[in-house]
Amino acid sequence: MLGAAARLPRAGDEPPVTIPRDPAREAAERELSEPRYHEDDPSLLQRALNRFWEFVDDLFSAASGAAPGGTVGLLVIGLAVVAVAVALWWRLGTPRRAPAGSAALFDDRPRSAAEHRSAAEAHAAGGHWNQALQERMRAVVRSLEERALLDPRPGRTADEAAAEASRALPDHRDRLHAAAREFDDVTYGGRTASEPSYRLLADLDRDLERSKPLLTGAPDTSSDETSWGAIR
Repeated sequence: MLGAAARLPRAGDEPPVTIPRDPAREAAERELSEPRYHEDDPSLLQRALNRFWEFVDDLFSAASGAAPGGTVGLLVIGLAVVAVAVALWWRLGTPRRAPAGSAALFDDRPRSAAEHRSAAEAHAAGGHWNQALQERMRAVVRSLEERALLDPRPGRTADEAAAEASRALPDHRDRLHAAAREFDDVTYGGRTASEPSYRLLADLDRDLERSKPLLTGAPDTSSDETSWGAIR
């Protein structure tokens, strides 16, 4: 009996109870996933913002280390870039859209000068001065074509029309070219027409109607002016 009792394991010599690794990990994950452990965690948005500001901070730290004078040098460089940008904007103004290449003078459906004038007045009544000015310029050109002072020709530009019409109507040369420039600025340069600019063009249209041309031969189809887009 004594020998059998000696072979029995003592309570103090028993090995500790162990759990396999995978079940233990799963149990820990289940425990830690409970809401009470995450009440003070930042939201997803807050974590994203934290990452972003960490990135910005690292970026500026690297830039300040590379720039002469550290952070002060980086600030001076930034101010210099802003100053150059402001100077360029002041000198060049707001960028304008590049002028169109080649385009037709009128749309596919030919309209009379009276129709263009009617459309222009309708736009003017609604305060749409860009469209009003464009239609009035088309009325001017179509009227000159109807009077045989310009030959009907597709692809004619505002500058070309002004140059050709000036030969038959030399007294209105400056106003014709000013109207062509105004049309180009509005149509291709991104500028906005105004009521006074439209009224000046309407007055020119009426004055041309009453003017007697200086007939020196058939209208010339070539232009001595440089234009950067046709009237649409």
